[in-house]
Amino acid sequence: MTEENQPEGIDPEEFAKFLSELMKGNGSIDPAELAKIAGLPNDPVALNALMEQLQKALVQGESQTVAGVNWTLAEKQALTAARQGGFAVSEKQKAALREAKLMADLWLDQSTNLGAVIQEPKLVSRELWVLDALPLFQSLAGPIAERVAEALSENLEQNLPDELDDLAKGARGLMRSAGGTLFAMQLGQTLGKLSQEVISGGDIGLPFYVESRAALVPQNLDALIIENSLIQDQALIFFSIRELAHSRLFRHSRWLRDSIIAQLNNYAQGISIDSDAMTQLAQEISPENAEALRSALESGELLAPRSDEQLVALAAIENLLALIEGWVTVVTENSVKLLPSAGVLEEVVRRRANASPARATFSTLIGLDLRPKRSREAAEFWREVTKRLGVENRDRLWDHPDLLPSSEDIDNVDAFIKRISSGGDQLDQDLRDLLGE
Repeated sequence: MTEENQPEGIDPEEFAKFLSELMKGNGSIDPAELAKIAGLPNDPVALNALMEQLQKALVQGESQTVAGVNWTLAEKQALTAARQGGFAVSEKQKAALREAKLMADLWLDQSTNLGAVIQEPKLVSRELWVLDALPLFQSLAGPIAERVAEALSENLEQNLPDELDDLAKGARGLMRSAGGTLFAMQLGQTLGKLSQEVISGGDIGLPFYVESRAALVPQNLDALIIENSLIQDQALIFFSIRELAHSRLFRHSRWLRDSIIAQLNNYAQGISIDSDAMTQLAQEISPENAEALRSALESGELLAPRSDEQLVALAAIENLLALIEGWVTVVTENSVKLLPSAGVLEEVVRRRANASPARATFSTLIGLDLRPKRSREAAEFWREVTKRLGVENRDRLWDHPDLLPSSEDIDNVDAFIKRISSGGDQLDQDLRDLLGE
């Protein structure tokens, strides 16, 4: 090959136009046009060298992609956003939260039988929150990311002109890589935004840490206090109680974390892409409309309607998450009765729930809608259970998944309490039966 035939590299803008035309099914494109994009003469030697260059790029791209997502890029995007205005946890913040934790544990001991978590809460910067959260989101986002990337590559392959059959395999891999990259960028931006809003590990309803350790983001907590003109020492105690209640629950019910993640993954495995929406999107992708795919991912419009099995799974997930949030709400209420600004703080929590950062995130990733209304209904259920059965019997319902109330139970607390109370020692017997004693 002569020196002038060596490929110098593909112009990104021209190649984007080329892919756009392919996805629109423009059959007039031929190999000569690809050579032109790369600045090469139209001859077999030059095109062969170009294909080698493309294959190397594909191998490099695929090596960074797991389950359809370039996680290295997602992490980079998220950390870039987290570092904007972010700073490390100060010694003053650490001291204030240590003091709040002592009071929070004392008050929680009066409101729940679930034992205290020995480890101190992990106080993290926005940047560290991203690094801690990423493994959990990898497991949740993988299935949908893989389907988006695969759908993009299939759409491209179907629209390739006959003259470019030899390019099909490489182009398909390129679009898989491109889809994974775009998804990674969108996920990274979402996590980066979340890092600026979350105040605790339990804010999204799921525990990051296998050991069920409590976690707080002091910078965001301080910002919330200032924004709502809250009394700082009381706010620190209140939000410490909420987070510690959350971690006590997951520490006591060690099956709970795995159960939630397994249910979410099973639900996500059934996700499929709406082929009509994908075809429509393919018509819109162009260098002038680079936001089209990002917007489609963010809105969830690429997801096909849920199957009957998914609807059942979705109801189970929403019920479990609502029970967790409702229980934490009630335990917190009972713990802060002596806190003068408790009512104001509870109202702040209600407002945050309606604009929860978790809701948008789960909707984006797997089409899961976390409804504040259901959490409020679950909280009312736990209030009644506490009043009529007592704290001990309420908390023992978390000893085994088969004891947990169903969605129907939340809607009919009287029937649930009647069933649990029948026979006097029925709950004890149920536990013995479940545990094989």
